Amino acid sequence: MLDTLAVQTTKPTHPLQPLTPTEIEQVAAIVKASSELPDGIYFEMIELKEPAKSVVRGFSRGDVIERQARVNMFPKDEIGVYRGVVSLDENKVLSVEHLPTARPMIQLEQFMEIEGTIKAAPDFIEACRKRGITDMDTVCVDPWSAGVFDIEGEDGRHLCHTFAWQKVGGAANYYAHPIEGLNAVVDIKSLEVIRVDDYGAIPVPEKKFEYLAATQETVRQDLKAIDVVQPNGVSFQLDGHELKWHEWDLVIGFNARESLTLHDIRYGGRPVLYRASVAEMVVPYGSPDGGHFRKNVFDIGEYGIGKLTNSLKLGCDCLGSIQYLDAWTGDMYGGLFQVENAICIHEEDSGILWKHWDFRSDHTEVRRARRLVISSIVTVGNYEYGFYWYLYMDGMIEFEMKATGIINTTACIPGQPSKYGREVAPGVVGQIHQHVFCARLDMAVDGEENSVVECNTVVEPPENNPYGNAFFEEETVLTTETGRKANPASQRYWKFINPNKQNHVGRPTAYKLEPQSCITPFLNPDSPSGKRSAFINNHLWLTPYKPEERFPAGDFMNHSDGSDGVAAYVKQGRSLENTDVVAWHTFGLHHQPRPEDFPVQPCVTCGFKLMPAGFFDTNPCLDLPSEENKASCHAQAAE
Repeated sequence: MLDTLAVQTTKPTHPLQPLTPTEIEQVAAIVKASSELPDGIYFEMIELKEPAKSVVRGFSRGDVIERQARVNMFPKDEIGVYRGVVSLDENKVLSVEHLPTARPMIQLEQFMEIEGTIKAAPDFIEACRKRGITDMDTVCVDPWSAGVFDIEGEDGRHLCHTFAWQKVGGAANYYAHPIEGLNAVVDIKSLEVIRVDDYGAIPVPEKKFEYLAATQETVRQDLKAIDVVQPNGVSFQLDGHELKWHEWDLVIGFNARESLTLHDIRYGGRPVLYRASVAEMVVPYGSPDGGHFRKNVFDIGEYGIGKLTNSLKLGCDCLGSIQYLDAWTGDMYGGLFQVENAICIHEEDSGILWKHWDFRSDHTEVRRARRLVISSIVTVGNYEYGFYWYLYMDGMIEFEMKATGIINTTACIPGQPSKYGREVAPGVVGQIHQHVFCARLDMAVDGEENSVVECNTVVEPPENNPYGNAFFEEETVLTTETGRKANPASQRYWKFINPNKQNHVGRPTAYKLEPQSCITPFLNPDSPSGKRSAFINNHLWLTPYKPEERFPAGDFMNHSDGSDGVAAYVKQGRSLENTDVVAWHTFGLHHQPRPEDFPVQPCVTCGFKLMPAGFFDTNPCLDLPSEENKASCHAQAAE
């Protein structure tokens, strides 16, 4: 583990390195001392204000690094957000913008306050008593973002909407015991319970469903360890937040909202991506019953997943020879918030890279592939999301989301679930829902001047297709910012080309985005939740780069009206040709819960790939040595 004092005093060595703990403390002190801001200000987020691309491109190790920070702040008792920029070099606030109707993210520090407030509310206590619950210490309340609905008494507030479960025993799985039909609406500013909604009691399921190792009657003894051993050490180098491996080099970032980010990604010194992150996600649930219609939560935009990032455990979360990075952000009060071992970096074998057997000469050539894994895991209430970025030796970049944890549960009379869910255990229901993510990919294929080509495979018409076998790929340059849908019927994908650079066959150098996990949204786009989730209506959005266009659903998601975000950005009609292109890729999981998802869900995955498509003149992995793994052996001989 890194020495905390050493981390705090280390100066940044790259312009894109996240704010250090010392810098976070400095920013908070500058803000608190500023006469431009009200007293008693709270902090939503303190993060690096990333410098202009020209600064990053011109940077050399040892250059003076000017540092600025973005700061979002909010008053304790009033609606509104102050958005500021702070100079660490000048030790002052450079600018402040007051957004009087914006609401900040719900802070981790507020979670337990909200729960305690609700559990002390007389109407909530009485509703629990009607359900046979008299010990309020057994009640667990999860704070959900409230969304925007035309409900009397809610306008002009900053609210959260809650769901409840009962804990039976110390470390028991309380999601096995949902308290159905009982919701509370809380004003986060005043901590006032403005309403308790009781839609009718359903018996709390009593049977325990545990997943802790100590609760299992038997534990398998027949599995032998798989040890990942690298006796000569790892092949990557980590210098601060700068990472080099094989032909790849990049900078690893982190912030309170997005958590893990990747910057200035290059292969063989050639730029591929300037910035990559999962910038937003929304989880719409399909049930209109009771208070469940409000389940449409933006985990990134409404909570921020930086402070919800796990501290990873060696040999469990990450296997092999591991390098970790700690993550630092500010807390709500301007203090430091640390996540130890927040980011995991390691190599792993990924099967055969390429192989050919020449049957005439009986000669075989084979090369094994490995990949570099950069990962983090966040816990949002009941659910875990694993963020995995893979860099491959052949120039491919892959993102994989691993979803696990515990499904959000409701209750029913055993054997009588609503049609909007599946009974996963007697009396326990998992509702149909979706997990929809949006990756913001600031493309830089061989430089910042890129264009976008949509590729569709089409069948030759009968008059030109006498044998019925003719099909070809049709390319269309997308000239203006737009939103596009995937089309499996035409094997549609998109290429990001550099029209100013050519490969050895005279074609523009390019990378392609091959969609793999595109889902159909079922939210009515004109509904309250649908308007706020407009980014889910296309699988790809394309815009020219603008520094302030950062988030697919807008900057401030709590109680947003849907007027901000990428669906609004594209209405400007800006050119996409030979310019700095940003791709916003929407993908996700369509989740119809099954009994096997309970009491804890095995990982399900989704993601996408960015693959070189004429970026290289040949297979870039011809220079790999032919080798055999000396630790491999015949299984019987090893016994």
